[in-house]
Amino acid sequence: MPGALDKLAFDTAQAARVSWFFGQKLLAARVSRPVPLPEPLRGRPMPDKRRILADLWALIEQDWRNIEAGYYARPTDGFGNPLEAVRGAIDFFADLGAVERRRHGAPEERILSEVSPGAYPRYYLQKFHFQSDGYLSGASAKRYDHQVEVLFGGAAAAMRRQALVPLKAALAGRPAARMLDVGCGTGRFLREVKANYPRLDVTGVDLSAHYLAVARDDLRPWSRARLVVGAAEAMPFADRQFDAITCIYLFHELPPRVRRAVVSEIRRVLKPGGMLVFVDSLQPGDEPDYDAMLDYFPIGFHEPYYASYLREDLDRLWSPGFTPDQRVPAYFSKVLSYRRDS
Repeated sequence: MPGALDKLAFDTAQAARVSWFFGQKLLAARVSRPVPLPEPLRGRPMPDKRRILADLWALIEQDWRNIEAGYYARPTDGFGNPLEAVRGAIDFFADLGAVERRRHGAPEERILSEVSPGAYPRYYLQKFHFQSDGYLSGASAKRYDHQVEVLFGGAAAAMRRQALVPLKAALAGRPAARMLDVGCGTGRFLREVKANYPRLDVTGVDLSAHYLAVARDDLRPWSRARLVVGAAEAMPFADRQFDAITCIYLFHELPPRVRRAVVSEIRRVLKPGGMLVFVDSLQPGDEPDYDAMLDYFPIGFHEPYYASYLREDLDRLWSPGFTPDQRVPAYFSKVLSYRRDS
């Protein structure tokens, strides 16, 4: 049972983390030029810095309550290695000028034109978040997690960890369970999973070999971790192969047609009675004070399929075939779980 000293260590590590990344977020905002608000968004209220920080700390308190309740171990991702943290910040700001040029440049600058036609699905050839090389270079893969932590002021890891709560229920009573993480990227969530379930058989699938290379390095301390290059809408796995599936921050980057194909694939490879744990952005009405900010996000950060995600009825998307289970807000995100029908 965690004690007072554990809580102090946790709070200190998270305070350092938030100060580091939220400070970079504020600095990046000062040296960047925002995309002007479209007419429909003008005059709509958005949360100020005080509200955003209060909600961020509420997430961190929720994170600690989960640790106290035994859902997962206290994370070791506080500030991180200082030297690596400084290198990440230098790289982030060095790339910021290129990000700004794309943000205010021509639309074609946001597309990966140098990739061979047919090598990847067309929807994937976006420089999401205006990032250099999209998801298709080693430099992008090494930079990505730092970019995301700056975007969310140091809250990205804590938001992902909330998926460990329904995952614990999904794995209960299944000592030989097999888990799949769809769109695993650099493997940050898989690392959290293996830290808590070191003997669990896990598989990650992602379209970017570059991002999987980073994941492979991060998962090196553990066995029973397999990484596969593949598209979520055509996964190279047998029917009913997995007892639990996680899908984290993938659906808002998929066109509606592909979203539905991914649902069908997850339904195919998940065993009846198995659990899907789904994490993605809030949608309008989840936290009404954030609605205008959600509408602005795809404009300010180049998420071409995000607006359609905001309109998606997720329970309807996952039916038939899945029964809704838990629903938990997590700052700018939400965690949903669905049980695969028999």
